Amino acid sequence: MPIANDRKRGRTLDFKEAVVLENPGNLALQGEVDDKYQYSCNTKDNRVHGWISSESKMLKEIKKWSYDFPASTDYVHAAQRGTITGRLLVRDNYLNRGKIIPAKSTYVGLAAPGYAGSWKRESKGYQFWTRTDETSSFTITSVRAGKYNLYAWVPTVLGDFKHEFNIVIKQGSKVELGDIVYTPPRNGSTLWEIGIADRTAAEFYIPDLDPTLVNKLFINHTDKYRQYGLWERYAHLYPDQDLTYIVGKSDYRKHLFFAHVNRKVKRGYKPTTWKIIFDTTNLTRGANYTLRLALASAQCANIQVWINDDPNGNLSHFETGRIVKDNAIARHGIHGLYWLYSIKVDGFNLVHGTNTIYLKQSLQFGAFNSVLYDYIRLKPTY
Repeated sequence: MPIANDRKRGRTLDFKEAVVLENPGNLALQGEVDDKYQYSCNTKDNRVHGWISSESKMLKEIKKWSYDFPASTDYVHAAQRGTITGRLLVRDNYLNRGKIIPAKSTYVGLAAPGYAGSWKRESKGYQFWTRTDETSSFTITSVRAGKYNLYAWVPTVLGDFKHEFNIVIKQGSKVELGDIVYTPPRNGSTLWEIGIADRTAAEFYIPDLDPTLVNKLFINHTDKYRQYGLWERYAHLYPDQDLTYIVGKSDYRKHLFFAHVNRKVKRGYKPTTWKIIFDTTNLTRGANYTLRLALASAQCANIQVWINDDPNGNLSHFETGRIVKDNAIARHGIHGLYWLYSIKVDGFNLVHGTNTIYLKQSLQFGAFNSVLYDYIRLKPTY
């Protein structure tokens, strides 16, 4: 790694934490990008801060938690904690013939009481999480006594689950919930969908890195998005016209850029408008439709949505309003806070044949006004 003086001699990039190293003490680092965010990881994977040991002793200590040796009165020992067990199932009335199915590898957790999904913004209370097994069963151990809500989110399934009752954990108690069922938001069959409802943008097209902005940590790495400056590649791929995605012909893994960003121009940045084009052959003119727009992340963004209207001058059918303070892209992340919007579409706004949905990220303060889409779906509303 470079030292502090190497960074001081470097050329600062779009934010002060990122520099191109020039004349470093270790010449092997010459021209490389150094950026503290490239040393980050998901909180759930962060077992310890700092350097402790290169041996396996650390892993053995993790398995011993919660410890009994701390003498502080503020520390709750293992015998004073509780356990909760249960099994989470999913019932989607428009999939699998409405059958209840297991929710394998689902994230299940206890956090402070709130609304569905409130755990994402809760930073003061304790949280305890696990994942369901192959039978969709879960066990959360070593929980501090207190009142919680049980939350969950299921990979490939829209929305957030919250158990209807408060969960009270007492010292030494074991709460057995049995089977609980999550019914995800859906009021009609799928007309079309883009992406995977997994709260990340990892399945979309991630461009090759700029060869002048390389960090060797992530050369030939599976997490291509960890390289600096990928947000600028959009302007290279779409110098004049914005992205157009054709349902049934385009492949989101190849044709949907991983981040809806502003285009860099000579005098700053310009908002971009993406198009989703689709054909409707069996349109029910009197029916309503719902556009589900799930975001994996957003930074100082406002998404405006038009249906078959020219977005230049007409009022949008919907807009999210300003979404602030996530910045996953600058931090080389592929997800941040999750947002889910349900947009009502009047059937009279659609036509038999070719239709176009316009998605405009309208704010233009700089490079990082951006959105990471998670999943987009259009369906009739019954």
